[in-house]
Amino acid sequence: MRLLYFAAHQAWPLTSGNRLRDYHQARELAKRGPVTFVEMCHPGEDPSSVPSGSGFEEVVSLRKKAGYTAGKIVRGMAGSTPLTALNYFEPQAEAQLRKLLDNREFSTVQLEGVHLSGYLPVIQRAVHRSAILVDWHNIESELMWRYSENEPLWPKRLVAKRTAALLERTEAMLLEQCGAHTVASDREKEQLLSRNPSANVHVVPNGIDTSYFSPEELADIRGNDAASASKRCILFIGSMDYHANVDAAIWFAHEMWPAISQKHPELEFLIVGRNPPRAVRELASSRVRVTGTVEDVRPFYARAAAAVVPLRVGSGTRLKILEAMAAGVPVVSTRLGAEGIDGMNDVHLLLAEGGSDFVAGVDRVVASPETSSRLTTAARELVIRLYDWHRVGEELSRIHDSLRLTAAR
Repeated sequence: MRLLYFAAHQAWPLTSGNRLRDYHQARELAKRGPVTFVEMCHPGEDPSSVPSGSGFEEVVSLRKKAGYTAGKIVRGMAGSTPLTALNYFEPQAEAQLRKLLDNREFSTVQLEGVHLSGYLPVIQRAVHRSAILVDWHNIESELMWRYSENEPLWPKRLVAKRTAALLERTEAMLLEQCGAHTVASDREKEQLLSRNPSANVHVVPNGIDTSYFSPEELADIRGNDAASASKRCILFIGSMDYHANVDAAIWFAHEMWPAISQKHPELEFLIVGRNPPRAVRELASSRVRVTGTVEDVRPFYARAAAAVVPLRVGSGTRLKILEAMAAGVPVVSTRLGAEGIDGMNDVHLLLAEGGSDFVAGVDRVVASPETSSRLTTAARELVIRLYDWHRVGEELSRIHDSLRLTAAR
């Protein structure tokens, strides 16, 4: 079985949750058959240099231009294509993809989300017809509706609402026309089936390399890093060019961190993630550090007394929670932040809503080694059992095999 894996970003480096999911899914599939990874390079990005251990047969780089230009915003408001899909569609990239599909036969194509829906016709009309699986990192219309409800500026709110409505229409088209769909949680599966009961929807959760984040690996890092063994931190990790993470970091720093820092003067607050905007960079102080892009997040988990996920908007499941659980770091999260993860409150993590709940939750895990140990032991057992990438890859490969056989009949 030869497979084409089409992602809306670079294959490497792994600087976001989307990239982590795509790289590891594609890598697991490549263990079972040839995989061509088609990436989209954003302005200023060079083609990926993926590690030799990826196992990909080939990495093909397409280029996209700048998104959210005035012309695209006008077309997104007046036309029938959502702005987020317009941002990713380029005629030159379409021509490259058409040539690849016509010159090589793929049993299946895995299309990474609604943002790439503009390329669906060229995939469907290729000389060698491929069965199509759509992987839904999030239900993007849901994410956009939530964003519109929280955006204070009316022009942005208006664009978001129009985009959300068009995304719903495009998602309905994908559910109707594509052979299989994968989502990260049962909740998302139920939501898609409520829109189209005949759609072929499967749950393929986000995963984690449990050996990479093992207690033994983190113990070695602590042993080699004096800072890891000394000053502890409260940790927030996420791509800081994503609006939901920006909102979460600012909310926690303003509303929760003052009380936590006063009660625990030995702690500092670390915000780790690429491309922090000015509003996040300005949070930095003597006890708040904003790192920007880092090559390896494990040294930060090695120092963490707790990982916080104070998300108020967004959709999907968060790899940052699975990373923390695998690394043996207790998690305090909003219910929305932990959405889609099969973890129980006060068993695998602590759930909090308002600022006072968050302060109390962080205080519990920092002040009580017994509570911290109980949560982290149960959480690591959970991710090994349900979320290791090898288990995820087995299920995804089975879905592709079934889709290929169905299409061949």
